[in-house]
Amino acid sequence: MTTIKLHNTKTRKKEVFTPIDPGNVRMYVCGPTVYDRAHLGNARPVVVFDVLFRLLRHVYGEGHVTYVRNFTDVDDKINARAAESGRTIGEITAETTQWFLDDMAALGALEPTHMPRATQYIPQMVAMIEDLIARGHAYAAEGHVLFAVDSWREHYGALSGRSVDDMIAGARVEVAPYKKNPMDFVLWKPSTPDLPGWESPWGRGRPGWHIECSAMAYELLGESFDIHGGGNDLMFPHHENEIAQSCCAHPEGDFARVWMHNEMLQVEGRKMSKSLGNFFTVRDLLDQGIPGEVIRFVFLSTHYRKPMDWTAEKAEQAKATLMEIWSLVSETVATEPSVGVMDALADDLNTPQAIAEIHEMVSEIKSGSGDPRMLFASMKLLGHFNFAPSISSLGWGPFSDEEHRAAIDLARRWMALRVAKDFAAADRLKTAASELGVELKVTKEGGQQAAQAKFNKKVSIEELEALQ
Repeated sequence: MTTIKLHNTKTRKKEVFTPIDPGNVRMYVCGPTVYDRAHLGNARPVVVFDVLFRLLRHVYGEGHVTYVRNFTDVDDKINARAAESGRTIGEITAETTQWFLDDMAALGALEPTHMPRATQYIPQMVAMIEDLIARGHAYAAEGHVLFAVDSWREHYGALSGRSVDDMIAGARVEVAPYKKNPMDFVLWKPSTPDLPGWESPWGRGRPGWHIECSAMAYELLGESFDIHGGGNDLMFPHHENEIAQSCCAHPEGDFARVWMHNEMLQVEGRKMSKSLGNFFTVRDLLDQGIPGEVIRFVFLSTHYRKPMDWTAEKAEQAKATLMEIWSLVSETVATEPSVGVMDALADDLNTPQAIAEIHEMVSEIKSGSGDPRMLFASMKLLGHFNFAPSISSLGWGPFSDEEHRAAIDLARRWMALRVAKDFAAADRLKTAASELGVELKVTKEGGQQAAQAKFNKKVSIEELEALQ
């Protein structure tokens, strides 16, 4: 079995990954707060941990990996958006949740095993808070419940490398008078009649942000699981607080064994911000005609633990590279990814090295010594080529090997043009094929898009190869 090594933020070193249970490898990744479109930075952890999800499924088996990514659908940002728009919170979260799923699907991301919404787990959050109070790790004050950091002082800050004293000294926020320690954080807060709220032992209110992930992770993955991921902007305070409340509520468990954090994203060398005019949502780029495959390839060209710079030049280079690969791949017979690509991904998701291996495979194929099937399988492992060419025949006998390859090539070329959003060229090819009696269409096969060449009469290999 492939040996996977991952950089563990908690230990600050790369370690051999050994799952608690190889029959059920478990991973939790913090998902979006759903009040608007996902911006480009939001998409980076989705793509990073989608690659890890694919790698784990490849190594341990598709049915032996459980991936949880949540939706935060109760939050002050959502409340503010509802107030300013005049729409209901339910309308906003339903719409933006679907936007997120659609946009991430366009980037080739698989849907996680579970996608819990915070509002579905309020009873579990209340129970966890009650347990923390009973164990002396939390206290109620003026309708709030707060986690008592002093009860976990020896361990608090270990993930982010900070001490409680340093945090207090560096704090610049006004401290609520009901807090025993300036670093104590909210587990439950009161709700006014105009805000979402649930009944609890402390009155009508709503959960704090941190308790949401702890409760959902425990409910779906248990007291100990393998990997917790997210952007490095979440390391403190969100992940630090998750560890504190989870380990105090379930001291018999470890919570997450491995912590992974991706670095942030820039645009043309500068921090992405609306004030600089370089703020993009994923949908903005898709609507500009930049294919999701291109966005994903640019993301993977930088290691997840390094800052990533999105540039228009990189997008153009990625599109050209993908078009070249699309012209070479073949999926006539299933095969395994290359050893080089597997080794790169198993070495802390070294996607830049995996792409270097892809370029080497392209060179080998062009020189006549490479295997197009292996190239296709390697790209699939990276999350690309979420389509498959297929053929069907009506009214004539089975395909010869040469006819099969020519028909598959036709379907593949047509789908590649569609994926690249070169719809004019795709339409020309479809029209030319139709005139020969070959119908090109998109179908669903095994949960993915398939380009199908449907033959209504026998067509010669020469005619198929001549189609432009």
